[in-house]
Amino acid sequence: MSRIAAIAPLGQQIWLDNLTRQLLESGELAHWIAVDRITGVTSNPAIFYNAIRTDSAYQAAIGPLKDSALDAEQRFEHLVLPDIQRACDLFRPLYDSTQGDAGFVSFEVSPTLANDAASTLAAARRLWAEIGRPNAMIKIPATAAGMTAIADAIADGINVNVTLIFSGDQLAEVQAAYRAGIERRFAAGLPVDRIASVASVFISRLDSLLDPKLPTELQGKTAIAFARKEYALAQQSPQLPGSARPQKLLWASTSTKNPAYRDVIYVEQLIGAGTVNTVPDPTLVAFRDHGEAAATLGTELSAAEAQLAAVAALGIDLQAVGKELLQAGLKQFEEAFEKLLDLVR
Repeated sequence: MSRIAAIAPLGQQIWLDNLTRQLLESGELAHWIAVDRITGVTSNPAIFYNAIRTDSAYQAAIGPLKDSALDAEQRFEHLVLPDIQRACDLFRPLYDSTQGDAGFVSFEVSPTLANDAASTLAAARRLWAEIGRPNAMIKIPATAAGMTAIADAIADGINVNVTLIFSGDQLAEVQAAYRAGIERRFAAGLPVDRIASVASVFISRLDSLLDPKLPTELQGKTAIAFARKEYALAQQSPQLPGSARPQKLLWASTSTKNPAYRDVIYVEQLIGAGTVNTVPDPTLVAFRDHGEAAATLGTELSAAEAQLAAVAALGIDLQAVGKELLQAGLKQFEEAFEKLLDLVR
């Protein structure tokens, strides 16, 4: 068995944090699914910027689009939404066989809408309809405006991947928004059993920001401690109405940024039942070579709490850090989105 596939019996889904036309046309994504039991795909503006810039399959399609009457965002969507649909179709047998528990493909609303709830919801509705696949997920950032859009989208029956979560306060608001959407839909007599959502908690960026402020013995441990604490809290969440599914915790930004750390640390140390880890290709390749699959997420909770207490004792407010990282993440995605639109203008 593939080392990556060995994670599945432990109850965690591994998604690929990448999507390009080349991955689809070469059969590489199908290989990830068949051999390594990859059960989903995530995308974002930075991923598509790199894909459109470097994937020759996109280059040939850009020329005719530049002669069209479409605006830049419409050209971008015209270019990549067929690939989102193809990826959804590739995962559809898995989605069906798991009764809608796995096999999702995420596509993000424009990051320029992050602080506009009404426009975010309108974009989510439009993209959901245009993709037209039950295993699509629309990504909405965890901003204040995003919380309103998340609840509304869930109430509409749209699968939502909530992105750019960096703190416990943020995560609690996201979970409340999901519950509110489910409760509204259930109260309206609409089905809730096939609504799916993940809360994407960004991991390595937290350590990258904090490590320079911490003594050596505390470095490289905060993000994992935070994730383990939130996982423990999630196990205590009250049941949702009807047959609604819990919102899954998803670990994002799980490549190792510090070369001094084990290159698969944010995969190995965050394996837990009922969660998802979305992993970029190089980290997956490294795990395939030397990763060790074991149920680690629910372990060493007392050590995790001690780590977080030690960080707090230094005067570091993790909720404030989360806000800082959210703004940085929004800026990064906005800049990537603008650059990718330049590619099709």
